[in-house]
Amino acid sequence: MNDPAPVKPLLSHLAQRRLLIISGILLIVFIAYRLFYPPLFDAYVGKTNAPLTYANSQTVTPQAFELLARDLSHQARYQKAAAIVATDQDPFARQVKIEMLMNTASFVRDTEPTHIKYFRQAGIRRYDGPKTCLGCHATLQVTHSDGRIETVNTLDDIVNSVHFKFQSTSSGFSTYGYDGRAVNSGQRRIPVGKIDRACGIPGSFTWTGWAALVKSRPDNAQGAIEIRSEGCGQCHIGGNYQPATEKMMPIGDVPNEAKAGLDCLICHAANYDMNQRYVIQDEYGLRWNQDRSLQAALSVAPVTNDNCLRCHQHNMGGDAYIHNQAAQNLGEKHRRLLHHGAKRGNPFSPEDDRHATAGIQCTDCHIPEGHKIPRGRLGVDLVANDLPNKEVSCEQCHSQLPHNHSKDKALLNGHITRLACETCHIKQLEENNVVLRDWVHPTWNAEEGVFQPTDVYRSGAVGTGFTFLWFNGNGTFLANALGNHPNHNLNYNPLMQQMVRIDDAGAIAAIRAKAQELKRQYPEIDVEQYVRTATDPLSQLSPELLAKRQAMIEANLRSVMNQGESRIYPFKLFNAMMYEDMGNQGPFGAMILPFDYASYYETGDPKAAVKKALQDPIVQRMYQLPFKLYMMDEFMAYFGVMDGWQPNYPLVNGELKRVEAHWMRQMGTLMVNHGIQGRGRECKDCHALNGIMNYEALGYSPERAAELRDLDVLTQVELPFVDRK
Repeated sequence: MNDPAPVKPLLSHLAQRRLLIISGILLIVFIAYRLFYPPLFDAYVGKTNAPLTYANSQTVTPQAFELLARDLSHQARYQKAAAIVATDQDPFARQVKIEMLMNTASFVRDTEPTHIKYFRQAGIRRYDGPKTCLGCHATLQVTHSDGRIETVNTLDDIVNSVHFKFQSTSSGFSTYGYDGRAVNSGQRRIPVGKIDRACGIPGSFTWTGWAALVKSRPDNAQGAIEIRSEGCGQCHIGGNYQPATEKMMPIGDVPNEAKAGLDCLICHAANYDMNQRYVIQDEYGLRWNQDRSLQAALSVAPVTNDNCLRCHQHNMGGDAYIHNQAAQNLGEKHRRLLHHGAKRGNPFSPEDDRHATAGIQCTDCHIPEGHKIPRGRLGVDLVANDLPNKEVSCEQCHSQLPHNHSKDKALLNGHITRLACETCHIKQLEENNVVLRDWVHPTWNAEEGVFQPTDVYRSGAVGTGFTFLWFNGNGTFLANALGNHPNHNLNYNPLMQQMVRIDDAGAIAAIRAKAQELKRQYPEIDVEQYVRTATDPLSQLSPELLAKRQAMIEANLRSVMNQGESRIYPFKLFNAMMYEDMGNQGPFGAMILPFDYASYYETGDPKAAVKKALQDPIVQRMYQLPFKLYMMDEFMAYFGVMDGWQPNYPLVNGELKRVEAHWMRQMGTLMVNHGIQGRGRECKDCHALNGIMNYEALGYSPERAAELRDLDVLTQVELPFVDRK
């Protein structure tokens, strides 16, 4: 019998050896990456990661646990009963009815917070952050908008959300660069969002303004120093010493210490104590404290508006908004500094918004998918969006014909193709809505005991605090609404007109009065020049830059303005005077520089605050070759600076070089979608000689504008906004 033929190996000995060598190299690279990359990265960006501890994370005895359970259950029963019993009756009688209802068997059985039972059965007597939550919630079932159900890792889902990263490298931004490209629409994607930009409201990068302890000297303290908390980390779900800078890089992950600092309860606990949100300092640096009490953990319940508004009321109604509950609990120590001017001035509360009054929850419109929360398809700024293709709009509930119960339904529904719902149903913003803010000339706030940026002009009124613009859902890199008159005529050019000019006589008079007041503190101010640059920021551009700006608008943005269908929306106006790196300037502005919070608030010396912020390692890295190639060249192209990032560090031998103070070259136009009133505007509010609509500024011909101001003619012969010149 013949011997069987020898079996040939699948791979030759040489190939096996090569595969073994390659596998070994990959293993060495992986081990080196895990061991050496994190500390090297931390050293490169000058940040710290360390184990986090929280003093209020305490183990309780079984007896104390049951007392907490009893108190929380009683509170839950009371809140449910109080929501049912009518308020329009004698208070004593109402209280008796509430107590009767809350002690019925069904209330006792059904209203105990669910996590009390879970913690009791599992023997959990101390809340230890995400470690405790992940014991049961390691994975999460996510239902997507297309009906697809996916099981995801809960921790990964959170740390890759915008609420944690503060930025995104993905596509889906509704913003365009002044070079005409949609942000991150191609292969060259860069991290963009709150983490890496200076903003005229906070005046700083998240990198340099994460957490600060400020020495304040309020008048009522009679000369004593009070330490106050400040920084972007106040409104962040993490608790680390810095934002998730690691997530900006093409490789890498945030360390386990940072993940252990996730604040699950600020979003999920009904009884979260905002007095635990303050800055603490330990041997590693500054970070934000959080409520990790067992009481908060046992109160976990479905997310409500109260959870969202712990952070989001800050940039809608503002800290000074009377119904902002979070701002009434400033911290048991190192109280948070209050910001007295409102960023958008359109609060979402039962007192000022029809939907909140009706009990509509934030997540009824912003429907999450896991921990990814959509902000809608429309947007004018660089706030990153977890779900950019998911709709958040009035039409989701109200349809395209929302006025069917009105006797004037045909007339009102005829406006829908030309007017956004918000145009009629947001009548005003909060009076403390900031329009012009000067960071270069701070003034003393005696109540807070700090120097603060000067709010040169505030207004919640139409025409001064906010205006009307055509909007097709897109915006520019610096938050300017894009859209065009439906006839696509060239008369409508807001980046050369509405967004760069304040012409209201009352507003100009108020700005001049504020400039005269500032001159008493800053004699170098030329009042008339100050008023001119604040009300006409394009006056700061040379004729060459002005001509280039007009050419770039027509070449790069006009086609974007003509996309889709535009409607008239209300937009909050905002501009700020900041320090800028003039070595990186284009027709739409120059690179805005950050401030160091403690220096700014304590000394009132903005130049010193800029110098200190520039010394932060991450800012220094921006002016070096790796960052230039990785993101800054692309960043400046979106900014309209086509020659690339000029990495000339603006701090030389302790002195600022090529740094100047300017108003931004155009007003930001921020979307306002809350503060909705049930009853909209009257026809005569717009269609009258002194109406609120500037039809010529919106691109209508003088003849058509005159027709639109004559209500008698309109109601007799046509519906408004017919496409005629």
